[in-house]
Amino acid sequence: MAISTDDSDDPYLWLEDLDGREAATWIRDRNAETVAALTGGPAFAARQAEIRQVLDADDRIPYPAWRGDGYYYDLWRDAAHPRGLWRRTTLDQYRRVEPDWDVLLDLDALADREGENWVWGGARTLPPQHRRCLVSLSRGGADAVVVREYDLVDRAFVDGGFTIDEAKTDVSWIDADQIFVGTDLGPGSLTDSGYPRTIRRWRRGTPLAEAELVYQAATEDVGAHGWHDPTPGFERDFVGRSLDFYRAESYLLTGSGERVRIPVPEDAGWDVHREWLLVWPRTPWTLGQSTHPPGTLLAIRFDAFLAGSRQLTVLFRPDEHTSLGGFAWTRDHLILTTLTDVHSRLEILTPGEDGWRREPLPGVPPDEEGCLVETDPESGNAYLVASEAFLQPATLRLGQVGGSVETLKRAPAFFDTDGLAVRQFFATSADATRVPYFVVGDPATPAGPTLLHGYGGFEVSLTPGYDGVVGRGWLARGGTYVVANIRGGGEYGPRWHRAALRADRPRAFEDFAAVATDLVSRGITTPAMLGVEGGSNGGLLMGAMLTRYPSLVGAVVANVPLLDMRRYHRLLAGASWIAEYGDPDVPEDWAYLREYSPYHNVRREVRYPPVLFITSTRDDRVHPGHARKMTARLREHGHDVAYYENVEGGHGAAANNEQRAFIEALSLEFLWRRLVPSTGGLPRQPPRPHDRTSVAGY
Repeated sequence: MAISTDDSDDPYLWLEDLDGREAATWIRDRNAETVAALTGGPAFAARQAEIRQVLDADDRIPYPAWRGDGYYYDLWRDAAHPRGLWRRTTLDQYRRVEPDWDVLLDLDALADREGENWVWGGARTLPPQHRRCLVSLSRGGADAVVVREYDLVDRAFVDGGFTIDEAKTDVSWIDADQIFVGTDLGPGSLTDSGYPRTIRRWRRGTPLAEAELVYQAATEDVGAHGWHDPTPGFERDFVGRSLDFYRAESYLLTGSGERVRIPVPEDAGWDVHREWLLVWPRTPWTLGQSTHPPGTLLAIRFDAFLAGSRQLTVLFRPDEHTSLGGFAWTRDHLILTTLTDVHSRLEILTPGEDGWRREPLPGVPPDEEGCLVETDPESGNAYLVASEAFLQPATLRLGQVGGSVETLKRAPAFFDTDGLAVRQFFATSADATRVPYFVVGDPATPAGPTLLHGYGGFEVSLTPGYDGVVGRGWLARGGTYVVANIRGGGEYGPRWHRAALRADRPRAFEDFAAVATDLVSRGITTPAMLGVEGGSNGGLLMGAMLTRYPSLVGAVVANVPLLDMRRYHRLLAGASWIAEYGDPDVPEDWAYLREYSPYHNVRREVRYPPVLFITSTRDDRVHPGHARKMTARLREHGHDVAYYENVEGGHGAAANNEQRAFIEALSLEFLWRRLVPSTGGLPRQPPRPHDRTSVAGY
């Protein structure tokens, strides 16, 4: 029997209208209800103020970016500069407690001058001088950006320079007078996923519409890509297309315009650096007599590979407990990050006449998690590495491969950790798979309010890290915090991800439910005091917990969630995720999607835990209609549901620290009220002296 995929009976399609008057009225009413219910009184105000202090603190680490010119670049947001200052300084200045920063672009001043709500979207500088750059500016935090050429010496946008109207644009410098551009050029220029379908070579001073077409993808592809490798002696141009989220075809462009296919598997990742090609397959790759398992990292000289050689060197091979977390090149070395049962390790690999030499990367204490922050593959062998843990603020160190390691910055403590501990456990899922999770809290306390966080998709790993907002807003009040490393993520490499792909997506839900059950069986919490939280794909996870496992949890928070699996592929970037979830227009796929689609599994007679949905009107990745319609359907059936939609913020749901503090406080207030219903709650920790709290990064 054919399964209908018709959605004409959806009574809430009108809530997908981003600018509709009726939808706007509905949103205004829901926001007012939620704000009135959760933000009154001194408790919310105090929580919001504490979180804002964390986000705006002036003593947090300004994590820098390197661009090959010796400067330390940073985007800094605080109470006085909510949109941010793009700035840079020298290493000598950066070593100081209060460096002398050279402000390159003041986003607040620019927004005021132009009457726009600009949110920083990044910048691409032109090597080797790095004077000119292509700045991306987003209206309200959307993925779509305006691109404008900027001069870092003149501190001004270039008159008559490269400028591209708002779109989900891909750009890359070729030289001072040419760039590769993929953008919205009108009908036929975008894929079904809303990304650029064409790549053009645009020469300065000519109309963009007349730029040379160098590559075109199919409409059903995710998008086209093109970029220039400016490495002296290894200058190369590449183009290609993403067939879906995990498969791609890529080509080397020769000087004559010929396209030479990079002959790696469609689902393999690859990278070039100087003479080297790295390949990491997502499925088994057989070369001659050898089959390389998914998650292996392989190396070969690029020219030799194009000439037909397949003598690749294995740089990393996964095992049952260890996966590849990432890598980065310095000029002459490769730094690998691996995860063993979700604990990181960093190594330096150096190519030589006798093969690749391997040694540990200095600068990370054994009891902390290491994260490679920056390298300079263009000109040097320095690296920046941060180390931290759930209860240990970050330390940033500067190292030289083969040389010394220097401590540059230390983040402050956000909350008192006395009595708190980090424990790792393994839950047993429905199919007997062992699922790791971390518990942060006081192991001596009886079962109490616990916040469980998860994601479980797109091969994204959740690794240990210090979070000032969670620390100040949850742990300091006596709560316990849990991170679940469920399938669908990348904690154990591609196999962990593929185990919850498409029809197997419910494995991720089962894993999360198993962690929730294990927390109760260990006496850490009870179902009534267990809150769960996730965003985006993690919001889909929250929707599944709500509708499939309502008795396991006491409250749910879903941020920018994906919930309507019938129409997700028709909304904004949704078509790009078909490889992850399946195609609802294919009856066989809709058969399994229908079984777990949260929007289609709301029942009047089921008692659901209270839920809060948070989204953004300016989210142009996951349509806010998902959260709107789910809220409306739950309300229709009389369930306890709260809703808040920020008018800006993009997929992050917040465009600045003020909005972020409000949303974080709203979530924590909702959870605390639902999980600790007594008016007194639990005793909270006092703020630390001088109260100059911070979070790492930007």
